[in-house]
Amino acid sequence: MNNDFLWGGATAANQCEGAWNTNGRGMGIVDVIPHGPLRLDVMKGLYDYHDLPQDTYYPGREATDAYGHMKEDIALFAEMGFKCYRFSFSWSRIFPTGLEDKPNEAGLRFYEELIDELIRYNIEPVVTICHFDIPLALVEKYGSWRNRKVIDCYLKYCEVIFNRFKNKVRYWITFNEINMLMHLPFMGAGLQFKEGENVLAIQYQAAHHELVASALATKLAHEINPEFKIGCMLAAGSVYPYSCRPEDVWQSRVRDRESYFFIDIQARGTYPSYAKKFLEREGITIEMDPLDEKILKENTVDFISLSYYNSRCVRTDDDQENASGNLFASAKNPYLQSSQWGWPIDPMGFRITLNDLYDRYQKPLFVVENGLGAVDTLDESGEIQDDYRIDYLRSHIQAMEDAIDQDGVKVLGYTPWGCVDLVSASTGEMSKRYGMIYVDRDDQGHGTLERRKKKSFYWYQKVIQTNGKNLD
Repeated sequence: MNNDFLWGGATAANQCEGAWNTNGRGMGIVDVIPHGPLRLDVMKGLYDYHDLPQDTYYPGREATDAYGHMKEDIALFAEMGFKCYRFSFSWSRIFPTGLEDKPNEAGLRFYEELIDELIRYNIEPVVTICHFDIPLALVEKYGSWRNRKVIDCYLKYCEVIFNRFKNKVRYWITFNEINMLMHLPFMGAGLQFKEGENVLAIQYQAAHHELVASALATKLAHEINPEFKIGCMLAAGSVYPYSCRPEDVWQSRVRDRESYFFIDIQARGTYPSYAKKFLEREGITIEMDPLDEKILKENTVDFISLSYYNSRCVRTDDDQENASGNLFASAKNPYLQSSQWGWPIDPMGFRITLNDLYDRYQKPLFVVENGLGAVDTLDESGEIQDDYRIDYLRSHIQAMEDAIDQDGVKVLGYTPWGCVDLVSASTGEMSKRYGMIYVDRDDQGHGTLERRKKKSFYWYQKVIQTNGKNLD
């Protein structure tokens, strides 16, 4: 492991920041995603958030108030020894509706204070520009990313933050888990659908707009500061064939390509041939401007970031037993244990995924999410003995180190997800905890918000101190 390897942690504004109506922040899509049984349908764009009951609880609005606990949280990250911190800006905190000509200075000032606090502790900021986040006004006015006009709104936002932080931030990620647009269209990209619409065609058109926006942002960033490193991000996890039946093997490749499609374009600069054929078979024609192909070709990303929670598995017979995992459909792999939420635990799959991505793209990787969602309980002395989380992280870090040291995969850094407890994106629960820092908050939004170190806090501190050599 190189001495400049970036150990750290990761969060996102929409899951921890809160302060949804503070200092001029406008509403974002997270503010209308509810807790409870309607959450999934809203996230899929199949249930209109306008029709939610008046007493609906929206966990993202206050979340864990990282906004009000910013300095306290960063001090804890520094105590753990973080070399970097991956977080996101709330777009609507900077441009409340996305339509303004000038940004909200109070929002920019908050992020400047956050970044300055990180720099004070020698922690490298890694900023996600758009993490399941778009001003709600752009959903209402344009239908979000289905409309090309949103590209200009995004670039206006990018130009402001690139110029404001051009001497303070080096690593930028254009879109979080861009492939999630195909699985949770509203949460991922603010898309909603009406009965009778061609959902797939809308998704791929919106994807094209995001891909062009990402390429133009990459171009803009390199013009403002050639030292900027711009990355894309994939919700990753290689898909296994359930058996050696050729049909299973082929279907696993088809499923992998559904996600690779996005990164193929961002890293290689062209629509892959398999995607062109798929769109042709589906009767989908992507509306493009004449310069789009040139823009995509000339502005590929510098690195590929990824989240990895589990591998996936596919079988083509009718005898299916399903497993969940980051909201990707998967057959149950009989060789793997699962988390409390049914997600397969597969550290070898992490090594496989890293190798697959590096073999395919030959660009540096950055692991910006990896972790275990679990219920944590305080013991009689008020401590959290989360050995299950330590076991998960230990095995995955070892797999990553094997990919680096034995396979030659280039990895820039590792930021486990939810270094401090936050609201689960998929379920809206606080009880599904990922952090090494406990936050006193429950699924109904009650609690003191007190921060408390878990056993994993001290374990990860030692991992960073030894640059990954001591995983005991």
